[in-house]
Amino acid sequence: MSDVQFSPQRLDEILTLVKRYPKAQSAILPVLHMAMEDFGHLSIPTQQLVADTLGVRLMMVREVVTFYTMYREKPCGRNLLEVCTNAGCMLNGADELLAKLCEKLKIQPGETTDDDMFSVIEVECLGACGGAPIVQINGDYHENVTEHHLDDVIAKGRTHDPI
Repeated sequence: MSDVQFSPQRLDEILTLVKRYPKAQSAILPVLHMAMEDFGHLSIPTQQLVADTLGVRLMMVREVVTFYTMYREKPCGRNLLEVCTNAGCMLNGADELLAKLCEKLKIQPGETTDDDMFSVIEVECLGACGGAPIVQINGDYHENVTEHHLDDVIAKGRTHDPI
């Protein structure tokens, strides 16, 4: 048995949510959000907990977690920088922007700085091609991002202020 468990209050919340759907598996996305809120990321034991709670196979949960970029399987830094490198963003300099960002933070995509302040990940598409290149910073979209903008983000993040 895993050490990862939902609190009784969270279980009640999940059971109430599941009643709204014709099948429990329909609640996978919101329950994954709850689990990420409770545990910070979706480790395999946490994914198994979601599967067991909803009465579905682990593979069904894994398919969702690995498809959507909003779900994190490992811990991340205080500030999560998601750089879109799909076609529109790539053509507008996203690859160079990602390289500069990683160079400034001294990490590679998918890594977290030693001080746990920043994590950088490359994402396939953030769906805002008109404002390319796009960087999602702690869940907020930033369009037409430049290297100067990233310098400001890093400086603000280092002060422990919300970005």
